[in-house]
Amino acid sequence: MRSALAGSHESLERQNARSDAEGLERIEDEADLADRIAHGLLVPVPVSTALSVNGNLPENHRYCRPWTARFLADLARQHAAQFHRPLEVSSAVRTVEYQKRLMGTNGNAAAAEGDIVSPHLTGATIDIAKSGLGRQEIAWMRSSLLAMEQARMIDVEEEFHQACFHITVYKNYAPPAPELRAAQPKAGSHRKSSRRSAHLKSTPQTPDAPPETAARGL
Repeated sequence: MRSALAGSHESLERQNARSDAEGLERIEDEADLADRIAHGLLVPVPVSTALSVNGNLPENHRYCRPWTARFLADLARQHAAQFHRPLEVSSAVRTVEYQKRLMGTNGNAAAAEGDIVSPHLTGATIDIAKSGLGRQEIAWMRSSLLAMEQARMIDVEEEFHQACFHITVYKNYAPPAPELRAAQPKAGSHRKSSRRSAHLKSTPQTPDAPPETAARGL
């Protein structure tokens, strides 16, 4: 019996649409990848006693988006608490260049170019290997991931040919802390503040005036 998380073209379309909406560009080549790593746009997969990385994955491809790293750390910790062994990341960030090579050896690989491509090219997507996981662990993963997908924090596809969980993590999984959001001015807020300051300088102030309100092996 196949999992309810089995991949579909509709899911791949949704992953691309949300990645575009979140402003995530596709990483073109190794130089582009290195530049994004240098600027902190990609962070290392958070390896720990609860999370390992497949040894065949190139060192500079063991990176992902910060919110994806947060997701991995949380999921791995919860899994380890339940089953006392680590999960393994089998794939993380890829480049367009790398994906083209992969297409030549893996018939299940998604496209590298066009409107619908592998979400790995944004760095927000990782694969977690199913090999070595027991039946209870597989069931736990399905249940945990499905709940997060229904909350629209991730999209997940359970791959059978490559035996992995392909997971795209969205920014709302780890939004900025409330104090950081409060400190970040909204677009145009500086201009509004300047106009209001000028108005207050020229308008007598009334005490107790009400404050202003603002509105797949993929």
